[in-house]
Amino acid sequence: MNFSAGPAALPLPALERARDELLDFSGTGMSVMEQSHRGKAYERVHTEAQSLLRSLLGAPDEYEVMFLQGGASALFAQVPMNFLHHGRRAEYAVTGGWGERALEEAQRVGDALDLARMQRRYTRIPGPEAHDFAPDAAYAHITSNNTLEGTQYHTFPEAPGVPLVADMSSDFLWRPLEVSRFALLYAGAQKNLGPSGVVIVLARKDFLSTAPTDIPKYLRLATHADAGSLYNTPPTFAVYMVRNVLLWLQEQGGLAAMEARNREKAAALYAALDANAGFYQLPVEPAHRSVMNVVWRLGSEDLDARFVKAAEAEGMVGLKGHRSTGGVRASIYNAVEPTWVDALAAFCAEFARRHG
Repeated sequence: MNFSAGPAALPLPALERARDELLDFSGTGMSVMEQSHRGKAYERVHTEAQSLLRSLLGAPDEYEVMFLQGGASALFAQVPMNFLHHGRRAEYAVTGGWGERALEEAQRVGDALDLARMQRRYTRIPGPEAHDFAPDAAYAHITSNNTLEGTQYHTFPEAPGVPLVADMSSDFLWRPLEVSRFALLYAGAQKNLGPSGVVIVLARKDFLSTAPTDIPKYLRLATHADAGSLYNTPPTFAVYMVRNVLLWLQEQGGLAAMEARNREKAAALYAALDANAGFYQLPVEPAHRSVMNVVWRLGSEDLDARFVKAAEAEGMVGLKGHRSTGGVRASIYNAVEPTWVDALAAFCAEFARRHG
C-alpha cells in the first residue's frame, strides 16, 4: 500500500498494460521504449495522450498541450524567462515550500514579489490580501496544492486581466478543472498522473506568443508548442505511461467520478485522525486541508518514527514526512485505492488506542 508523495502509486491496470506490451508494442516486435519518436507507432501514443488530456479536462482549442522534461522545477525558471518581461513584475502567492522555490527562480530572472508573506507559517491558504494582484502584473502565480504542508486551494483566486499561472503538480486531474481560468498551468506527472520524467503544460496560445525570442530556443515554450512537443526526443516511455493512466481515468468515469472517490478517501482518513485529536496533531486548518496530502504529527519524533515503522510492518509504505517538515504524511493521489486508505484509517485508530 503505497502512500509515497512522488514518485507515487500508479493504477494497476496502467502497469499491467505496460507489462503486457513491454516486449512487443502494438505488433511492432519492439518495446515502446525502442520506437523512434518520429515513427507512427509512438506518434499514435503521443497524440492519443494529448487528445485524452484535452477530453478529460474539456480544454478549449486555444490551449496547447505539451509534454516536456525537467519537471516542475524547470518550469519554475521557464515561466519567468518566457513571461516576466523587462519593466514588469510577477506576483506570487507563496503558500508552501515549492512556491518558495518558484519565487526564487523568478527573482533570478527579474522583478518578482511574494504577496502572501506567510513567513513559513503554512497552515492555511491565505485570504484575498495574498491574491490582490496588480492589474499590470506580468502574471500571477499560485501552487494549487502544497505537498509538503498539506494545504490546498479549494477555490481558485480571481485574477481579472492578469494571466494566472499555476503549479498543479500534486493535484492535477484530481477533480474537474476550468482550464480557461488559467493562462498556463503545469504539473510534474510523478505524483498524480504517471512516472517521473515528464511534466505536462497547458498554455493559452496568445500567452505563449508574448515570450521573447532572444532566450535559448529550447527554453522558449512556444518552441515546443509549435513542434507538438517533438522539438527534440521526448521522454517517450513516460508519455506512454501517462497515456495509460489517462485511459484508466477515462474508464473510471472521468474527473467527476475521480473527485468523488478522492473526497471519500480523504474524509475517511481525516475522520480517523480527528477522532483521536488528543493523540494526532493536524497542523492545517480544517477548511484548507488537502485532499491529496494528509499531514500529521504524534507527540514526539520518536513516536512519529515508531508509527511509520509499525505501518511498514503492515505493508503501508511512504508515510514518513518530508525531510524539511518531519512528521507523518499520507499522499492519497488518484491511484491510491480506497481500501488502502481504509486500512490506514483503521491502523491510526488502533495505534492511538495502544499508545495514546
